[in-house]
Amino acid sequence: MKLRSILADIGKSLATAVWFMVLLFPLMVMKVNVARGVAQIQFRWNLLPLVGVGAFVLSYAWRIALEWNERRGANKSEGMSSRIRAAGAAYLARPAVRTSSLLVLLAFVIAFPFLFGMYHTNVMITAFIYVILGLGLNIVVGLGGLLNLGYAAFFGVGAYTYGLIWKYIGPSFVAAGMDPGWLFWISLPLAGIIATLFGILLSLPVLRLRGDYLAIITLAFGEIFRMVMQNSGDLTGGATGISLIPRPWFFGQKLPPTKAATYIYFIAIVLVIITIFVVRRIEDSRVGRALEAMREDEVACEAMGIDLVKNKLITFALGAFWAGIAGVLMAAQTTYINPDSFTLWESIIILMAVVIGGTGSIPGVIGGAILLKLLPEYFRALAQYRMLIYGIAMILVIIFKPDGLIPRKRKQYTFERKEATK
Repeated sequence: MKLRSILADIGKSLATAVWFMVLLFPLMVMKVNVARGVAQIQFRWNLLPLVGVGAFVLSYAWRIALEWNERRGANKSEGMSSRIRAAGAAYLARPAVRTSSLLVLLAFVIAFPFLFGMYHTNVMITAFIYVILGLGLNIVVGLGGLLNLGYAAFFGVGAYTYGLIWKYIGPSFVAAGMDPGWLFWISLPLAGIIATLFGILLSLPVLRLRGDYLAIITLAFGEIFRMVMQNSGDLTGGATGISLIPRPWFFGQKLPPTKAATYIYFIAIVLVIITIFVVRRIEDSRVGRALEAMREDEVACEAMGIDLVKNKLITFALGAFWAGIAGVLMAAQTTYINPDSFTLWESIIILMAVVIGGTGSIPGVIGGAILLKLLPEYFRALAQYRMLIYGIAMILVIIFKPDGLIPRKRKQYTFERKEATK
């Protein structure tokens, strides 16, 4: 029976290989060369067997992986991997191990800009910015269950808040002899508040929408914001954007680029820690549990007396606040912003960080955001295949790890009945 199944899989893989050889023949085998105005077709027959063998191996490996995934799902609690995870979790649950691990991680994070160069420091700042964005979107998607495809718009609101303050108020600061770096600390809370107001304005027309309709509305909001910024040349600079945005104030000193990057790096770390603390508190609060109830079933949630309108307003407002904070940090790091920095692709990357890392999981979102931002930077030779790699990664995670790389652990309460004492 097993031999028959193996032969059937081999036959299906052979059929897939033949189909790919036919499908990719014009792309891989035929090559058009133009010389002196004359087009000639060159047939690269040596590539055809490679396509067939590659398709056969990948197809067969894919079938084996799917069968393994089904067996793993059936024996989830009895497999070797589950026992290894349980042993690892028990080891890390020890207070001494957890404390020492956190101290080592903290020491490495603090020493990072001094051990590595400016380039790596800037890469990590960008990763931290996307960690803040991922945690903010995790409130909307992971806790509230509201699919937001226009999250980059709130990111842009924060960045343009700082940029416009610099453009119109910065000259007054310079004329008064004040350091324009103060504008960063003024813009940081102000951008969060303005982004929160935009989040509330977005949530008002979508209070009764869910699923695909909500995703389409938020996507439209993101594109509307980008187009408004691009076509408001007199106010925002249009496609040219806003440049020479000052870096944060540091006791009145003019920092060179290397030290400025280190300073912004530590600001990003502090903001990430604050974000983690606040999001964690939201999860354990009454509001967070109401958001989770709304995510599971809105009808049952409303029947239990939870105000859905209030919850949705809170969800969009909290998520937008952290996006505004991240926007100010990004503008300070790059010292330049334009509408092309806040496209739909940015929203998709942030959403992918949440999904790949683990929806609702704070460690998962952090890991997903860092992974998605570090890999393209350190594999620039494969930059033209980035979209393909992202797509394959999403497919693999959804099929083999539907809960994400680091899924969220729900709290479990066990009630034990005490025997009556005589």
